[in-house]
Amino acid sequence: MTLYWNERAETMSRDELAARQVERLRATVVRARERNPLYRDSLAGIDPGDIRTPEDIRRLPFMDKDSFRISYPLGMLCVEQNELREMHMSSGSTGTPVVMAYTEADLNQWAECMARCYRMAGIDRGEAIQITPSFGLFNGGFGFYHGGRKAGLFIIPTGSGNTPRQIQLMQDFKVKALMGVVSYAVRIKEVLDETAADLPDLKIGIFGAETFSDSMRQKIESSLGIEAFDIYGMTETGGVGTTGMDCPAHEGIHVWEDQYIVEIVDPATGEPVPDGQPGEVVFTSLCREAIPVIRFRTGDLTSVRSRGRCACGRTSLRLNRITGRVDDMLIVKGVNFFPKQVEQALLEIPGVLPEYQILIEDHEGVRDVRILVEAEPGVTGYMVEKHLKERLQFSPKGDVLAPGSLPRQPGKAKRVFFKNLD
Repeated sequence: MTLYWNERAETMSRDELAARQVERLRATVVRARERNPLYRDSLAGIDPGDIRTPEDIRRLPFMDKDSFRISYPLGMLCVEQNELREMHMSSGSTGTPVVMAYTEADLNQWAECMARCYRMAGIDRGEAIQITPSFGLFNGGFGFYHGGRKAGLFIIPTGSGNTPRQIQLMQDFKVKALMGVVSYAVRIKEVLDETAADLPDLKIGIFGAETFSDSMRQKIESSLGIEAFDIYGMTETGGVGTTGMDCPAHEGIHVWEDQYIVEIVDPATGEPVPDGQPGEVVFTSLCREAIPVIRFRTGDLTSVRSRGRCACGRTSLRLNRITGRVDDMLIVKGVNFFPKQVEQALLEIPGVLPEYQILIEDHEGVRDVRILVEAEPGVTGYMVEKHLKERLQFSPKGDVLAPGSLPRQPGKAKRVFFKNLD
């Protein structure tokens, strides 16, 4: 098996990458300004000739989710609508969804990024993959599918739900790799235990759409006997896998820098932060035709882990795994924390299982935290409260429940709930 899908692009020198980024960034600015009045207005006064290094991207204005929402459905389109071949969109939690449209070239770009991810995970031509995200407006199922076609894989397109049947198909077709969200991998393990079945051919899991802790990764790997990969991408950048994934070294998420420029900025000021310091992820697409993004503020939080050559041989910048979102941070009794930190701490306790909920209780304006977690016999609420206090520096209440007590949800797991006690 070869190590790369596109060795030239994945191993080019940092100088070559910078030159390609500048060339493609100039072309993106020119094209967007010529094709769409919204870009024309936002990029007014920008001379593409002044972009001489990737750092010159700071001359350009930011965009964010509101840029998509106010232009719904296709106000940011930079091609004629008859050139479109597909569309996907986010759930629209604020009422107006985010739409991403695709030309044929955009679908090919998405498939290229995904094929790189598959090969990086060790999945070779002809091997079987099972795609458990739904095939619909959400981009997950189709992204794994487009990439699987390009990489020449044997695709089992199950979509979501019916876990016993999912397991039966994995057994029947000797599936090597599972695609989905990490919380569904937990559910698969539960059903395997209930039925005393196993998946001897399953070796790889590629999980996206949910942040998950190192403890959760280790729990999934040991329980299913697989290697788990964290894949990155979002509707606005073109879908799952477009921006990168971690490699078998698991030393950060490789960003496909010939396709995207990534910045890490201070969420409050928008100014760049030094490598290693946490901040908000900003992406600029370099090859997207229908709806390019220019300095798109994702709301995701992480830091640059390394710009050096990885043990896998790839030269692309690596990000630490996403810790959370700017708007996910919880503040209780003067302490700031993210749900992922709770998950990491919980799964350090022997006997604690991966299903949990964070209940934010509000009484007359005073917030408290109650953690509901499933665990094996012998784990007590006191044990949970004590460990969380040591890790989070405040004392949440801990309620330990029997395995299977908490409701299971299709798709992304919802972890945080709010309750008014007044």
